[in-house]
Amino acid sequence: MKRNSGIFLLILAMFCACKQEQEGCVISEEVKEVPLELTIERLETPLFEAKSEQDIAFFLEEHPYFSKMYLRDGLYPSREQLVTTLYGIPKDTLMQELYQEVKETFSSVNQLETDLRNAFKHIKYYYPDFEVPKVYTFVSGFTTDLYMDSEMIVIGLDYFLPADHRFQPPDLPKYMTDRYNRDHLVPMIVTAISSRYNKTDLEDNSLLAEMIFYGKAYHFAQAMLPCTPEEQIIGYTPEELAACYANEDFIWTQLIEQEALYETNPFEVRKYTGEAPFTDAISPDAPGRVGRWVGWNIVDAYAEEKNIDLVRLMGEKNTQKIFMGSAYKP
Repeated sequence: MKRNSGIFLLILAMFCACKQEQEGCVISEEVKEVPLELTIERLETPLFEAKSEQDIAFFLEEHPYFSKMYLRDGLYPSREQLVTTLYGIPKDTLMQELYQEVKETFSSVNQLETDLRNAFKHIKYYYPDFEVPKVYTFVSGFTTDLYMDSEMIVIGLDYFLPADHRFQPPDLPKYMTDRYNRDHLVPMIVTAISSRYNKTDLEDNSLLAEMIFYGKAYHFAQAMLPCTPEEQIIGYTPEELAACYANEDFIWTQLIEQEALYETNPFEVRKYTGEAPFTDAISPDAPGRVGRWVGWNIVDAYAEEKNIDLVRLMGEKNTQKIFMGSAYKP
């Protein structure tokens, strides 16, 4: 089928996404009053400013869970070997330069702390059993951008330097590193946390199931970050998001005509939802992962159509029920 590769360029400037509007952003008093303590601890500092191996050993003793889960201390022949390895990191010229750049760019994490605290308050409001994890920053040398489990979050700040910075992750393409910045950091974390509550039917491997899985994840993130623009939730530029809305009918028509919704071949599914500079299966001008964006629209439509609360929505495993109940039609 011949696709109109230029359709995403038409009348782009005339469109703006209605969900982008954050003017009416309000954080409820109930959420504000949720008791919650959060302090971000900067673990790059004791590592790079250690004066001796004894300082490193003390650092590891003070943070046993970080040492076990993040540094994987069990993989080293001995604790002494780990200490020696870590002590050598700040002696590397490039690593020291990277640390200094991170230190300058992220001279303060107060705003990050505030944004995470607000997000966690929202999560705890909806899910009272949510346990606030310890949050650390670190300079990983571009080995780990985000480490997350139920007890700990470690943010590799070197991954979130400005897009035009001379230090860039060598293992990620530019279309991904462009969204590795301050604005997208908290949405990334919250979207990842959503997987704990995003119930799915593991036997449904269709494109539609994957679209709705991501749609629920973004719906969750938007609920927890009500003052965050939509493009920062999904990781699009404002222009890419506007183009999607301007051509929503075209995108949906392509999915239907290609009979893609119930495709289960993982290689075919990835064409619509996987990381890529564009979604060529729709149009060379469509941004990557556009299937996820459509899934978000379906989930939003379902939540509105059925007036369903967030917890029930995240617990709904039936993809077909969500799809049919949404009455989605661009």
